[in-house]
Amino acid sequence: MDSKYKFLISICILTLFAMLLFSLFGDRGLSDFFVLKSERDRLQHENIQLKQENDTLYRTIERLRNDPQYIESVARKELGMIKKDEVILKPKNNNKK
Repeated sequence: MDSKYKFLISICILTLFAMLLFSLFGDRGLSDFFVLKSERDRLQHENIQLKQENDTLYRTIERLRNDPQYIESVARKELGMIKKDEVILKPKNNNKK
């Protein structure tokens, strides 16, 4: 083999090696690919959770619009409301020390 041929082979190998390094570690390389893939997976999971939360909120809104018994239970639990002529009985607190 003559030296010209060896030189060309060396240049080709170095070029291929540089391209490999650039594709692995450069901008938009393999390392960025894995970072973006994990970010995409996280966002998809978060999106699923938000859709489930939205569905729950839509069902709650629908019940608040159309279900008088649900409205009454919410008013009693969250607002502490009572019906007319109802009496609240609170037991005495017997804290023995």
